[in-house]
Amino acid sequence: MPTLLARHATILVTMDGQRQEIPDGGLFIRDGFIEQVGPTATLPDSADETLDLSGHVVLPGLINTHHHFYQTLTRAVPEAQEANLFNWLKTLYPIWARMTPDDIRISTQTALAELALSGCTAASDHLYIFPNGARLVDEILAGLEVGIRLHASRGSMSLGESKGGLPPDSVVEDEDQILRDSQRLIETYHDPNPGAMVRIVLAPCSPFSVTANLMRQSASLAREYGVFLHTHLAETQDEEVFCIEKFGFRPVAYMEILNWVGEDVWFAHSVHVNDEEIATYAQTGCGVAHCPTSNMRLASGIPPVLKMLRAGVKVGLGVDGSASNDGSHLLAEVRQAMLLARVRAGISGASLSSDSAPELMTARKALEIATRGSAAVLGREDIGSLEAGKCADFFAVNLNKLTFAGGLHDPVAALVFCAPVQADYTVVAGKCVVRDGRLTTIDLPGLVEAHNRASSRLVSGM
Repeated sequence: MPTLLARHATILVTMDGQRQEIPDGGLFIRDGFIEQVGPTATLPDSADETLDLSGHVVLPGLINTHHHFYQTLTRAVPEAQEANLFNWLKTLYPIWARMTPDDIRISTQTALAELALSGCTAASDHLYIFPNGARLVDEILAGLEVGIRLHASRGSMSLGESKGGLPPDSVVEDEDQILRDSQRLIETYHDPNPGAMVRIVLAPCSPFSVTANLMRQSASLAREYGVFLHTHLAETQDEEVFCIEKFGFRPVAYMEILNWVGEDVWFAHSVHVNDEEIATYAQTGCGVAHCPTSNMRLASGIPPVLKMLRAGVKVGLGVDGSASNDGSHLLAEVRQAMLLARVRAGISGASLSSDSAPELMTARKALEIATRGSAAVLGREDIGSLEAGKCADFFAVNLNKLTFAGGLHDPVAALVFCAPVQADYTVVAGKCVVRDGRLTTIDLPGLVEAHNRASSRLVSGM
């Protein structure tokens, strides 16, 4: 069984139950799992491979709980730059309808490469459009080549414009076919075991693009097989109005009626939720994928993240689609989460210098959301912290960079407060996916060239 020794980290942040930060820390890894963690002096002297992480801060791998990989192909499309969610979608649906299976492969690897270079070791993707023979397996196989853990969400849309939904009829699917494919994917690719590289999630897209029947049937199928459920919810006020007018309920109440609440469910965004709905999340165990940049980009609003955390809601972090974020930099998203929560605190009406000053999101809390929090949202007990018995997933950043000059009084906080940087090492299951700041698993220049060709073809319509 191969072993890896990572040693002499300036600070090793475990995110364990005690939130230990170990000076001159390290990890001893065997066969993809952590065997020992502690000061370097307490670890074995050698291994099959040794990483000297002197001058680095080391943290558990960041975990992305919501993305749309295919959207890397439509970043900064001019017609969608000044649109809210519904208009943005209507602009991009026809472009996405031109995608091919090879586009899915290329965009998957592009997104995962970006994520890996930002310290991400596990990602959930929500693929809900399957034109021209595209399949979720195109994403799964492409992702395995990159080497990041993947929660592949079998998304779906079945409520087209002719039936009162938002998407054009040309991009929706037959519901029986959706359910058959969902079952086949679970039976073929889902791995429930610790250390799984691939898990399948069932993810009807949103209340405005699927029927109540598909939501109920998907929930039943997921619980039969023990897989998780995911959808967009309470992202915008437009969605709230749509749900009230079409179904007679606010989005969260609609989910309760559909049996879409529980510890096996997480929702993307949850920007527009009230105190009662937050309590429902906490009581039923629902998780939330917080996507701050996307919420700002589409003017969706600022979710009450700290209020959710205080109530006991599981909150993780997501970059969301790369056409509503235009990037897949998860460490940058940690910073955005901290700053956006502070904006919300600042507009709450209380003076920061008064006795009633609002709580501010800290750098460490933002990092915790992206590690322990995200792992909880995805139902993963084997990742999210650096502890004996857990997966050997971590990233390391060299502190000897211009970005951190003057900020080394607190290197952990500097990683969030200072401008975002790329990871120098990203390790998944004890294997370096990023080494010395370079991706090791795929040809990045070739990928970028192919990706740009595909993007130009899609957007131009040629």
